[in-house]
Amino acid sequence: MAQKKQNAFYAQSGGVTAVINASACGLIETARQNKKRIGKVYAGRNGIIGALTEDLIDTSKESKKDIAALKFTPSGAFGSCRHKLKSFEANRAEYERLIEVFKAHDIGYFFYNGGGDSMDTANKVAQVSKKMGFPITCVGIPKTVDNDLPITDNSPGFGSVAKYVAVSIREAGFDVASMAESSTKVFVMEVMGRHAGWIAAAGGLAAEKESDAPHIILFPEVAFNKEKFLKKVNQCVKKFGYCAIVVSEGAAYKDGTFLADAGSVDAFGHKQLGGVAPVVAQMVKDELGFKYHWAVADYLQRAARHIASETDVEQAYAMGKAAVEYALAGKNAVMPTIVRKKTKKYQWTIGEAKLSDVANVEKMMPKKYISSNGFHITEACREYLSPLIKGESYPTFKNGLPQYVVLKNEPVKKLLKKKFKI
Repeated sequence: MAQKKQNAFYAQSGGVTAVINASACGLIETARQNKKRIGKVYAGRNGIIGALTEDLIDTSKESKKDIAALKFTPSGAFGSCRHKLKSFEANRAEYERLIEVFKAHDIGYFFYNGGGDSMDTANKVAQVSKKMGFPITCVGIPKTVDNDLPITDNSPGFGSVAKYVAVSIREAGFDVASMAESSTKVFVMEVMGRHAGWIAAAGGLAAEKESDAPHIILFPEVAFNKEKFLKKVNQCVKKFGYCAIVVSEGAAYKDGTFLADAGSVDAFGHKQLGGVAPVVAQMVKDELGFKYHWAVADYLQRAARHIASETDVEQAYAMGKAAVEYALAGKNAVMPTIVRKKTKKYQWTIGEAKLSDVANVEKMMPKKYISSNGFHITEACREYLSPLIKGESYPTFKNGLPQYVVLKNEPVKKLLKKKFKI
């Protein structure tokens, strides 16, 4: 733990969410309450890239009111990125630059808000900073709409996406049902989820009885079988008059080939997926001849702060707050977690995990959460998911639109002459 008063660095990483700014709010407000221990909180403009390029934002320039408003504002207020730090041996220059920037700005605390890759980055910074003689207290803050971080019961950002998906497929189901007699009979909604089907599973919450949408869910964890799928679609149309489908972007065949492999990779080395909904919809059209419509929730699902889960907002804020408290308690290379209590009524508390146990580990849907036919969720899954979407935390509305804060994001004066290229 840093003994003297030092500044803190906070950054957002990876795909943003409806509540990542709530974590930023919790962190900054808690840091401000501990001014004797923490100086200023500097945010990295566009994640870790801001640290490497010495492009820091002085959050002390933001008013108390605007920081509080972050709790109700979606996406990344300071900018995010997909930049993965390689090993120290593979790219020593990046680590030397980080330490150089941290030394120049007297930064003793490093908070990184992201998913598994981001926890890997935070863990590497914790290890390398010691090796380089300028130890930094590093705490990860969990965030991912995919809900695939291990150890924590769920990931901040997921509950709100889950709520959006469940609401959207329920409303779309009503639309399709009303037109199915003479028009669209099949509707396909694509949601995020590369390897883990948690978001797709959330759509299943909308179906309270067999005839409710969605009738079919396609999970990454269940190998796609074209013949079996088309048979199920046909059965649903005959029985209910229409078929509503939720498909995860990571749906794949038995050999691991994605239904929608775009043939490229992103900055983290992940396969770029390119629209599985039209692929599935066209398959239905070609084989069964049904008129269809499809939709891709894409950024809408993770930016929908207007319908965020109150549980999710509260947990996201709590993770930011706990990160500061852990750092001040001398805990290093850890991440606060959400722990579900074993009570009849949903309750949760805060735990902790080592970054080394979280980094680059994906939590998949367990078999007990997927129905025996592979096309829906079980009651156990419903019990797990339901509390996470409960409650509403509406932003203020004006002239019919939600009011979100845009921070000044005033830059910190650069102290290093040398520039750094990413």
